[in-house]
Amino acid sequence: MKNTKLLVLAALFVGSLPISLQAQSGKWETLFNGKDLLGWKQLNGKASYTIANGEIVGTTVSNEPNSFLATEKNYGDFILELELFVDNSMNSGIQIRSESKSDYQNNRVHGYQVEVDPSSRKWSGGLYDEARRGWLYPMDINPAGQNAFKKDTWNKYRIECIGSSIRTWINGIPTANLIDNITPIGFIALQVHAIGKNDKPGKRIRWRNIRIQTTALSPSKTDSIFVVNMIPNDLSAQEKKEGFSLLWDGKTTTGWIGAYKDKFPAKGWNISNGELSVDKATGAESTNGGDIVTIKEYGPFEMKFDFKLTEGANSGVKYFVTLTEGNNGSAIGMEYQILDDLRHPDAKLGKDGNRTLGSLYDLIASKKTANSTRIIGEWNRGLIRINKDNRIEYWLNGIMVTEFTRGTPEFYSLVSASKYKDWKGFGMAPKGHILLQDHGDRVSFRSIKIREL
Repeated sequence: MKNTKLLVLAALFVGSLPISLQAQSGKWETLFNGKDLLGWKQLNGKASYTIANGEIVGTTVSNEPNSFLATEKNYGDFILELELFVDNSMNSGIQIRSESKSDYQNNRVHGYQVEVDPSSRKWSGGLYDEARRGWLYPMDINPAGQNAFKKDTWNKYRIECIGSSIRTWINGIPTANLIDNITPIGFIALQVHAIGKNDKPGKRIRWRNIRIQTTALSPSKTDSIFVVNMIPNDLSAQEKKEGFSLLWDGKTTTGWIGAYKDKFPAKGWNISNGELSVDKATGAESTNGGDIVTIKEYGPFEMKFDFKLTEGANSGVKYFVTLTEGNNGSAIGMEYQILDDLRHPDAKLGKDGNRTLGSLYDLIASKKTANSTRIIGEWNRGLIRINKDNRIEYWLNGIMVTEFTRGTPEFYSLVSASKYKDWKGFGMAPKGHILLQDHGDRVSFRSIKIREL
């Protein structure tokens, strides 16, 4: 009976631990012995790395590029835990599955970085692709996780890399959930961020209790945070659990037809290599293949989609499209604008930039930042979230760029000053088709996913 009670108490204790601490079936290996830097090497910049009180201490040095203390060994699948204490005015990060090669930017360290960011931005725990693709998981898409990091104290990081899944926690709180397979193996490194020649040196970050599992890995339980899936036309287990499905299957025209038509356009659109693309034509609306729409109509929903622009291109994603207007050009609906802002003249039309990338077309200008934009030819991640209370959000590469509520006096005022002023009930249909626009420019789509709310 006594043993039974002990087992019950032990089970209750484990169950009360944060999820990230319950899955530890493998054997831990210490990466830092607390005495010296055996097994580590310094790359790129010349920041100072010293040992004190059983800790690795990284100190900034003026006019040096990003510095990295890297493991000599490479790691593929692993669970890594460590504690860190950082100066509040300093930026840092933990490289994982990273590389340094002579044929890539002269040995510059590149790869996944788990962010250490004590600034008011609160992006600690997010995932950045150092010297490669930029932000993959900015923390704006996980507001609860932004409060996981604590200033002026030690913070415990947990990082799980298992197959294509990369997940992070700070102090037991889930912060990032990424699906990506671009780099399956690489070193782990501790970053001291670059500072300029006129910046005051001497800011410090300290690391301790660095340990890793590489065998008998047991991933933590499924979390409920936003999933960024970089694998084209793929649904992760968590996305499926959350109710997402592929709105386009990546291979066929199933589920889509031409706007005002009974079948998919015979020309103007093509499917190749998992991409659905508009062919280059005249640059005018719906003069080649025409718009395509979902056969099904949708009410409130959350839609993820990747898109890639060519130079000077124009397109858009519309929703609540009723196809009742009999319009000769593009079908009518609220639009997530897709545009090359630098080269297409539409960016300078409208009012106050309300026809630029990520805007509610001709109504509300997007609030883009440097972190939310990509150069032409690179894939962008779009998100349209339509809540049941009519609040609508547009996201671009993990940053919310437009937010509004339809049906409010402010919304009606915007409509009355727009090109849609003569369309009765514009934007107020309870449900409608989702549309991809043919504007006569080459634009590609993939990874189009939806869940109804």
